[in-house]
Amino acid sequence: MSKRVYVVAGELSGDAHGAGLLRSLKEQVVALEIRGVGGPEMSEVADGMVKDWVEDAAVMGVWEVLRRYDWFKERFSELLDELLEFRPDVLLLIDYPGFNLRFAEAVRRELPEVKIIYYISPQVWAWNKGRIPKMVRLLDEMLCLFPFEKPIFQEAGLKTTFVGHPLVDELEEKRIAGAERAGDLVGLFPGSREREIARLFPLMIETAKGLHAWRNDLKFAVPAASAKLALQIEALLQAAGAMDLVKVTTGGSQALMQQACCAVIASGTATLEAAYYRLPYCLVYRTAPLTYFLAKILVKIRYIGLVNILAGEGVVEELIQDRAVAPAVVKSLKRFLENPEERRNLELRLADTADRLGGIGAHQRAATAVAGWLA
Repeated sequence: MSKRVYVVAGELSGDAHGAGLLRSLKEQVVALEIRGVGGPEMSEVADGMVKDWVEDAAVMGVWEVLRRYDWFKERFSELLDELLEFRPDVLLLIDYPGFNLRFAEAVRRELPEVKIIYYISPQVWAWNKGRIPKMVRLLDEMLCLFPFEKPIFQEAGLKTTFVGHPLVDELEEKRIAGAERAGDLVGLFPGSREREIARLFPLMIETAKGLHAWRNDLKFAVPAASAKLALQIEALLQAAGAMDLVKVTTGGSQALMQQACCAVIASGTATLEAAYYRLPYCLVYRTAPLTYFLAKILVKIRYIGLVNILAGEGVVEELIQDRAVAPAVVKSLKRFLENPEERRNLELRLADTADRLGGIGAHQRAATAVAGWLA
């Protein structure tokens, strides 16, 4: 008799991590049926039975979600109906807490026998510890990526397993043997969402202009997460009269991280990727004023960058909201371009921090935990 898993991921990073878990799970559980929603990688692993919705679902910020409330309400009902018809053994929720925790509550109410596993912990340790008792009530197990997360949930009474960060597996596969950094190449990483790019890439264009005026031999490259986002990036470059200044590619983010001398990176998973490849960078972050105002009230940690949170100190510079302006980014990157010793020091600190992500095999460890509930 086959085992059934229903999976929900709402962002490209969750899609990549979920695909790795599902590949390993298919190796461990022979007769396995998978349904749900995610992105292109999970859809491929599940032979098209996981619908690709991430380009529409991946929004962030309170105001942005409120604007699309009706769309999310419709998708929520559709997914719940599909799950009730499919009747899975396990519901696997991957990150995406605003949607997934509400979905977990509905599933627990409608199908209490379903085991609910959460992969990639919501960052409640940063902004809403009051949610933890609810998660203890709704979830059967938490699979966390960072070592400091396990005691937070486990002490609250939720079975928790530190599986390590799947980025270690994914990035090691994309490591370029013998890769060397070009001293004149600067990477621009504006994020994987349209709204992020609209807010941050104009800043990065102005940064490139400022650095090029200082050193006209510098080259700049930006890897778009999709062909659609590449068109958006090219339109912004065209409007700024900078088409000849910045090279645009579709994909190639990890290769650029291994070849660039330094970079400016939007806050998010890409900052961890850069740390793994020891790429010196500064972090930038901007969001809607209302979202930022609410975040300032709710967030209880000193840093927003994952590398700094993992290290427990300011390893990389964070330029947030009003501080995220081109002159500040230019100043930050000049330090790396002018001073090889400062570059090397940061590379060592990034390597030390990345070591805390756990070794290779995170996908297999996470899949083993899920398979245990299917047994």
